[in-house]
Amino acid sequence: MLRILGLDEDQEQVYRALLRVSAAGRAELARQVPLPADRVARALAGLRERGLVAPAGAEPDPPLRPLPPDVALGDELLRHQQSLDSARRRVAQLTEEYRAGVRRHDADHLVEIVTGSDALRARLHRLQDDARVEVLWFCRANPLAMSGPENVEEFAALARGVSYRAIYERDLLAEPGALADVEKAVRSGEQARVTDLLPVRLAIADRTTAICPLVPDRASGEPSAAVIGRSQLLDALLALFDSHWTAATPLLSGVDPRADGGPDADERLLLSLFVAGVPDKSIASQLGLSRRTIQRRLADLMTLAGVDTRPGLAYQAARRGWL
Repeated sequence: MLRILGLDEDQEQVYRALLRVSAAGRAELARQVPLPADRVARALAGLRERGLVAPAGAEPDPPLRPLPPDVALGDELLRHQQSLDSARRRVAQLTEEYRAGVRRHDADHLVEIVTGSDALRARLHRLQDDARVEVLWFCRANPLAMSGPENVEEFAALARGVSYRAIYERDLLAEPGALADVEKAVRSGEQARVTDLLPVRLAIADRTTAICPLVPDRASGEPSAAVIGRSQLLDALLALFDSHWTAATPLLSGVDPRADGGPDADERLLLSLFVAGVPDKSIASQLGLSRRTIQRRLADLMTLAGVDTRPGLAYQAARRGWL
């Protein structure tokens, strides 16, 4: 077991025997160790050389005493640890070089194709389970494989400190129950924004792996998706997300109201939907209010902002930081 530190089997056996008795003469040690006398003598010489047995005294048969192993073997252990760390770094470097070479010459290792709703849903779950820093979403209307309520992995990831940024298509918020799902996610820590249209469906974890649905499989009609690793293609998808994030409208959750005389939490949620371009009818449906109530509340917000037009309200909401 200790051969890696330079001890052979005889030396380890003799040393363990000395540890059991603390101190022993040669005759007692011979009874403890079932080895020929010459092998015991060689083992003792090696142990003394390594500082694991006290040096022999001037007596004819001095007692043999073990010395602490952490002192004697500590430097050797440290050298081996440093060698292992160096080897580990070299292996990681070689692995990255291997992957880079494979990606250059074999596109199958850059993009993996997943086909079928179940397979795609499982891959989206795993993407979030494996995430450690950040997950980015493009959430289009009419989900292909996983609806908002099915995505329970997000809440587990948020709880362990993973950041979520999601951009929702405006039409998605008009779907029954969609706004409540988004609010729940935002209350748990998700940053949400709304935009008119998104170019693709997209999920990216830790800026290292992306899943982008493709056209349905011709044979089965099932959805398919590309799983994309580190590459210029992934860089392009990240740039696409960042540009849409900058242009999208923040969607608030209806929590943490301001105390600066501006709108309260519910009014800011209404404002975010209004600025995102969600029609009054859809806002009313999502908030469980009448269309007339929505119109009245928007009129009250215009009064609060000191304007008399809806474009003026949108401008003042952005200028005053109400969103």
